Amino acid sequence: MKQIVDHIAQTRNVALEELAALLTSEDHEALQYLFGRAHDEAQRIYGNKIFMRGLIEISNHCKNDCLYCGIRRSRQGIARYRLDKEQILECCQQGYGLGFRTFVMQGGEDAWFNDDRLCDIVAAIRSQYPDCAITLSVGERSRESYQRLYDAGADRYLLRHETADKRHYEKLHPAEMSFDNRQRCLRDLKEIGFQVGCGFMVGSPYQTFETLYQDLQLIRTLQPEMVGIGPFIPTAETPFADRPAGTVDATLRLIAIIRLIHPHALLPATTALGTLHPQGRELGIMAGANVIMPNLSPVAHRKDYSIYDNKLASGSEAAETVEDSRARLKLLGTEVPADRGDFQ
Repeated sequence: MKQIVDHIAQTRNVALEELAALLTSEDHEALQYLFGRAHDEAQRIYGNKIFMRGLIEISNHCKNDCLYCGIRRSRQGIARYRLDKEQILECCQQGYGLGFRTFVMQGGEDAWFNDDRLCDIVAAIRSQYPDCAITLSVGERSRESYQRLYDAGADRYLLRHETADKRHYEKLHPAEMSFDNRQRCLRDLKEIGFQVGCGFMVGSPYQTFETLYQDLQLIRTLQPEMVGIGPFIPTAETPFADRPAGTVDATLRLIAIIRLIHPHALLPATTALGTLHPQGRELGIMAGANVIMPNLSPVAHRKDYSIYDNKLASGSEAAETVEDSRARLKLLGTEVPADRGDFQ
């Protein structure tokens, strides 16, 4: 098994058979070797730095009806909200004072945030915080829209590809959503000049070794600056409510494999990891992750951005506890600088 790990690290590629072997192995020593190689690779490029992003969840309105998502259009019984420009700027002000130098505006595909409104918000943040990176994660838009947002001052864009297998994509999404359009969006974002993030859920319904292999090959081809993965967590009142959750273990193995095949990637230890395991974030970092994203959203709305059940919105996931987070991560031999944390 260690030979497989070494081969992946040398070739920056993984074969389907190697992937299956690593995801099913019960060789504890070999798995620790995998995590150690990945952690060392992250430190080789980025040193012992863990980069912090301030997450601002700007809206839980969404036009889409993705089968797995807790803010899907057809879900009833959740309090819908959206933040206005002033609220978003207040979040940035708080975050800047706490040492955040990247702001991530994430939301459902909400038509209220049209190009004019969103560009105005981006330009205001760029003007007030010129030393900060601005990241958007607001779904599929036209190339013209992406260009306007880039010109307004956005640096990065996160758009999970969800799966690189078209048939799998169609099992996770309603018929009106298009695998080809999602891929088009990622290509447009790269061509415009954004630092781009893709990603997928680990353990999503109908996922196989073959679909995961295709995900990893897409990462190798696209060469995104960021890759966000986390375990699938089922959500009440969705078609997948009764499906089993993905596991922390499989997620950690895939974080490590991604670090070895795409060593320069910025890889977050996601909230979903922390939701399933109290030390999920720390485990992710020891497996090769190097980004954390504490929540800067207004406290009153954090529970409303319920993309999956029992999502963490307080404790170590809250921006207010950033000093505690720094102290916990220092115990791992890392530091959390007040730094944009750009791709290298």
